[in-house]
Amino acid sequence: MKGAAHPLRGYLYIASATFLGGVAATLGRAAFTGRLLSGRTLGAIDPLILSQSRAGLSLAVLLPVLLLRRGPTALRMPSRDVLRLFFLGVLGVAASNYFYYLAIQRTNVATAIILQYSAPVWVLLYTALRAGSWPSERRSAAVALAVAGCALAVGFVGARDLRLDSLGVIAATLAAFSFAFYTVAGHSLLARYDRWKVLLWVLISCSVFWLFINPPWKIVAAHYNREQWLYMLVFALVSVLAPFSCYFAGLQHLEPTRAIVASCLEPVFSILIAALALGELLRPLQTFGIVVVLAAIVLIQLPDRAAREEELVVEPIE
Repeated sequence: MKGAAHPLRGYLYIASATFLGGVAATLGRAAFTGRLLSGRTLGAIDPLILSQSRAGLSLAVLLPVLLLRRGPTALRMPSRDVLRLFFLGVLGVAASNYFYYLAIQRTNVATAIILQYSAPVWVLLYTALRAGSWPSERRSAAVALAVAGCALAVGFVGARDLRLDSLGVIAATLAAFSFAFYTVAGHSLLARYDRWKVLLWVLISCSVFWLFINPPWKIVAAHYNREQWLYMLVFALVSVLAPFSCYFAGLQHLEPTRAIVASCLEPVFSILIAALALGELLRPLQTFGIVVVLAAIVLIQLPDRAAREEELVVEPIE
């Protein structure tokens, strides 16, 4: 059944996705440090295998559920759109994840985040080129505020330990392009298919891609224990299956620029959760950055002529 798009509902979906992303960022520290929040030892997990397991385990949960509920129709898709979804999964979701982790490895978290969250700029430029007109001042200001707010919130401004390694900067920029790509391309596909079918094929694409990058025997050779596999399952559900289903639902109610500006809440939630769960200090500049991001989200949702011309109404398929 199709229904009208509801912007408020879209923002709630995006907010849910970004909150889960913030939780996942906190959980991710356990994998990299080898320690759970409770202080128990987990044993470090290779970032490549962690990235791969996010898609594979999410697929292992979603596929049987959809097959039980919908039967073979859960997989039915025209071959032309299967190819599009393959590119969406590999060049969008998998590439964004891979380049983001590479950027962190070569630079640091603050640099990787702020460069990845330049994605709203690329979406704004793309939609402006598609519409054949320059975006409104209000829309441009909202995107600029979102990027600046992220820079303040993650501590990029004034940081003394920035590592602007050339490969790391390129990787983070490619992560931003990939993020922008799956937002725009996902919005287009969600105009024709429900979010669960789109998510299913994205996960299939990602899982196949990762099997070529890191074959199964390498995972077996890592000899992870039961607790580590349980952790990876929980991490997959929190960092991929749940947030991406929410983000795709948000894209059915919001056009790409509004959705990707709202996604800038993810580093905000990451910082707030780290402050509450890990006792990390929240500095004044970070607090100001959070306020700026919130102001950007309020500004981007205000209607204007350019927004109406740009907006493609997607009728959510439930």
